[in-house]
Amino acid sequence: MKKISQIGSLLKRIYRLYSGELLDVLQQKGFTDLRPSFLEVLLYICENEGPSIKEIGVACGLKKQTMTSHLNELESRGYIIRKLSERDRREQKIFLTDYGQKFKLYLMEATSEIESEYSKILGEVELDRVEHLLKNFHTKINSVQNNELPML
Repeated sequence: MKKISQIGSLLKRIYRLYSGELLDVLQQKGFTDLRPSFLEVLLYICENEGPSIKEIGVACGLKKQTMTSHLNELESRGYIIRKLSERDRREQKIFLTDYGQKFKLYLMEATSEIESEYSKILGEVELDRVEHLLKNFHTKINSVQNNELPML
C-alpha cells in the first residue's frame, strides 16, 4: 500500500511540476488563458488529427461532462472547432483552428525544451527508461481494470 501511494504522490508532483513549466513557457509566448487540464486535452488533439470527443475523453481519462466543459472553453477561446464526422453524422470530430495550429507550434517547441532539460537532469537513457516503465505500468493497469488480465 505504501509503495502505491508513494508512486501516485510522486507522479502527481512530477505532473504538476511539468504542467507548471509548460504553462509558464506558453504564457511567455502569449497563451495566458490556459489551465493544466486544458493542456492535456490540447496535446492529444495536437497529436491526433480530428479525434472524436470520446477518443479524447478516454485518452485523457476525463468524464463526458468534463470533456464537454473543456471543449466548450477551448472552442470559445478559439483553439478548436467541432465538425460532424463524415462517416457518422452523430459524432463530432475536433480540429485545431488557425489559432490552435499556431498554439501547436509553440506547444511542441515548449515540450521539446522541457524534454531537453529533463534529459540534461536524468540523461537520455534514463528518461527513456522512465517513459517505458510508465507506459508499461499504465498499459498493465488498464488491462487489469478492463478485465483483460488477471490480478496477480
